Amino acid sequence: MTGFGKATGEINSKKITVEIKSLNSKQADISVRMPSFYKEKELPLRSLINKNLQRGKIEFNLYAELLGGNSTLNLNKDLFKKYYNEYSEAAKEVNPNHNSDLVSIISKMPDLMKSERTELDENEWKGVYQIIENAFTEINDFRKTEGDSLKEELTLRVNNISELLTNVEQYEEERITTVRNKILNNLKEIIDESSINKDRFEQELIYYIEKYDVTEEKTRLSQHCKYFVETMNSKISEGKKLGFICQEMGREINTLGSKANHVELQRIVVQMKDELEKIKEQILNIL
Repeated sequence: MTGFGKATGEINSKKITVEIKSLNSKQADISVRMPSFYKEKELPLRSLINKNLQRGKIEFNLYAELLGGNSTLNLNKDLFKKYYNEYSEAAKEVNPNHNSDLVSIISKMPDLMKSERTELDENEWKGVYQIIENAFTEINDFRKTEGDSLKEELTLRVNNISELLTNVEQYEEERITTVRNKILNNLKEIIDESSINKDRFEQELIYYIEKYDVTEEKTRLSQHCKYFVETMNSKISEGKKLGFICQEMGREINTLGSKANHVELQRIVVQMKDELEKIKEQILNIL
């Protein structure tokens, strides 16, 4: 599920900024950027990200900006110069008259500050951790708002499929009559009408029509639609489970299409497929 969260705070003469961004992805793809003096916390931090966000293409950025005063951080001047020269050259290639605030941009680059401490100050990390928690709260609130909107759209799409399904029935009798006349006309082209055994013809017709009967497909598709909505409205809604239900819905819709043998029914099937594709796209947003 897509989302964005940001939180800031001041700790030990440093401005700490945490930004978390997530995009749709079936798996958890986590990218972490943080100052070198916090690197020992990266593994537990990744576990925390996975626990909170579960899956998606996730970018986690932690910035530490020096505010002045007593600090155990020193500027890595050699690295700063390297960043500045490279950014200046790149900016001139794009726009010779650029006036970008390179210092502000470079100050957020990793490993720019060198720590005099050999060990991480755990009290400082507790403060940083609280800022991280605040950023998670922000992104989860963002996701919840988006989730409520997504739920409304998915419900609408599934209801559209159910409504289209009810329209199938009105063409059932017409479809059977069309099939009957088609078979009879084909027979008339081959043999004389008077020699056709009407009882045998009706028996064969019933057998043929049964092959094209869509009652079971309609029933199963209707059940799948109801199950989809029930699963989505449950306290624990799983995107993978909704994906499996979509697969079953797709099978029934495809079978309806192969058995339709009627122009209007084919149009209904195409509309159903269109709604289902939109549902599949959106459930990628659901954890």
